[in-house]
Amino acid sequence: MPDRRIQTFRQFQRVVTREVGALHDDFLGRGRPLGASRLLWEMGDGPVAVATLRERLGLGAAYVSRLLRSLESEGLVVTGPSPADARAKVAARTPAGVDEASVLDRLSEDAASSLLGEVDPSDRAAVDQAARTLTRALTRRHLAIEIVDPESRDAQWCVAQFFAEIDAMFDAGYDPAKAVVVGSEDLTPPMGAFLVAYLHGQPVGCGGVKLPEGEPAFLKRMWVAPSARGLGVAAALLERLEGLAVEAKASAVTLDTNSLLTAAGRLYTSRGYRQVPDFNGEPHADRWYRKEL
Repeated sequence: MPDRRIQTFRQFQRVVTREVGALHDDFLGRGRPLGASRLLWEMGDGPVAVATLRERLGLGAAYVSRLLRSLESEGLVVTGPSPADARAKVAARTPAGVDEASVLDRLSEDAASSLLGEVDPSDRAAVDQAARTLTRALTRRHLAIEIVDPESRDAQWCVAQFFAEIDAMFDAGYDPAKAVVVGSEDLTPPMGAFLVAYLHGQPVGCGGVKLPEGEPAFLKRMWVAPSARGLGVAAALLERLEGLAVEAKASAVTLDTNSLLTAAGRLYTSRGYRQVPDFNGEPHADRWYRKEL
């Protein structure tokens, strides 16, 4: 590795830790360091295994225990044995912790807005692009994509999140019962496959491919969690699904989507898909795509 690149990255680390207040014991004026506030934020709706929190943040067990005790003393978190494994611990926000996480989100947005507001307007686009590039590059090494049983807990959770999101987006909602039927058997080898993307061991996206013999492959259930968007997860899922279609000797890949899903449309177009006439009568779709392999 060239020494110049190492020194550039070290300088970047020093600048960022200073500018975001990572060195302060009173992060965002809330009376605690960044580590404790980040741990509270990472719990989400919880409860979540303490081991999972350690893995997500790359922190040691002793340090996480100290942070949790501090948050418990503030009344923001409760910990206890996992219902699935008494040897493991789980942590969850209290109602006060939920409120505090909302405050942290608001203050973080304000701090970021203030910091970017001080950047020369001519540099803001470059800062935005650099941040996106760096985030994707450093996150990709923690991303794993696995073929799973479409009836598994992670697969079902992803699909449920996908359905809930598009149900809220579509004016008429989304009714799975009216959709073109793609059963679990269609997404199970050798008839097809269902993929789940994991980031730091947590499911953050999914996608399925139906592989009917002698026919084009058909993609379904493509979704990425909002928290993982912009990290290249969708592109990685699509590449893997296309690879499975190639292995199955499919001549083309097809899919249906809705024009409200603008990011999906941009992704498919950038990957060489072209719009084609309706080929399956999917009632929730208004666009159909095909890519020759």
